[in-house]
Amino acid sequence: MNPAAQIAFRVAVAFVVLGLGGASVAAVVGLVLNNVGTAAAAKVSLCAKDAVAPAGGKDYLAQNNVWGADTPQCVTVGDQSLRIDSAGHDVSPEGAPAATPSLVRGCHWHECTDVGDLPVQVSAMPRITSDWVSRQVDTGIFNAAYVVWFHSGPVANGTPDSAEVVIWLRSRGGVRPGGTLLAGETPIAGARWNVWLDRDQGRVRITYERVGEVTSVRGLDISAFTQDSVGRGQISPDWYLIAVEAGFNLWRGGAGNEIQNFSVEVDGG
Repeated sequence: MNPAAQIAFRVAVAFVVLGLGGASVAAVVGLVLNNVGTAAAAKVSLCAKDAVAPAGGKDYLAQNNVWGADTPQCVTVGDQSLRIDSAGHDVSPEGAPAATPSLVRGCHWHECTDVGDLPVQVSAMPRITSDWVSRQVDTGIFNAAYVVWFHSGPVANGTPDSAEVVIWLRSRGGVRPGGTLLAGETPIAGARWNVWLDRDQGRVRITYERVGEVTSVRGLDISAFTQDSVGRGQISPDWYLIAVEAGFNLWRGGAGNEIQNFSVEVDGG
C-alpha cells in the first residue's frame, strides 16, 4: 500500500471507531488523499549553477543555467512554470548575460525531454506553436525571449553546431540584440519584427526583436520564424530543430520574473 493510501486507511479506521457514517468517512478520506497528492507535487528549488529538473512531467525541463558569471541564483520550478527567487547578477549589458533560467522542450545540450516529435528536420517540419505567459518586473537588466536550437544532426551530443533563432519579446534596461540589423519591421506571426544577424561559437544567431513589447503570447508560430530564416539563407533545410526554450537572459538582477505557463505544440506529434 502506498503512503497516501496508508494515511487515508488509518484516518478512516479512526473515524469508524468514533462512529462516523460511511459518507463522512469517504469525504474525509478523499480530502486526505487530495492533500497528500498536492504535497507530493510540491515545487522544486534549484540553486546550483547547472541544476536541471522536470517541469511538470517528462515533456518539459527547467534549468537554472547560470553560465556567464559566478553570482548566486535560485529558481522555483512548478508544472510548466518557473519563478526566479533570487539573482545576484551585475554584468555589463554590452557582453553576454550572467544566466538564462528557462523551460525547455526537446534537447538542451545533454539534457532531453521525453518527447517523440522533437527533433524534427527542417525540410519536414510541421507547424510548431507555443504559448508563453509571464510576469516580469520593472527592475534590473534582462530580456525575455525564446531560443530555438538547430543542429546538423538529430541528436546534439554537446553544443548545437548550426543555429539559434532568438524570438525576443521584451527587454529592460537598454539591452539590445547583438550583430547586424538585416531588416526592420518584418511581418511574421501576426506582429512586426526587427531581424538581426550575429555569430556565436561558430553558430548563426538570428534574432527577431518584436516591435511593441509583450509579456505573453498565444499560439506563436515557431515554424514561421524558422522558414523566414531558411528564406534568408541562414538555416539549412537539412538541419534539425532540436529544442524550443523560453526564459530570461539576466544581466543585472532578475528576481521576481516568472514563467507562469509555457507549452509547445507540434502538429501531428
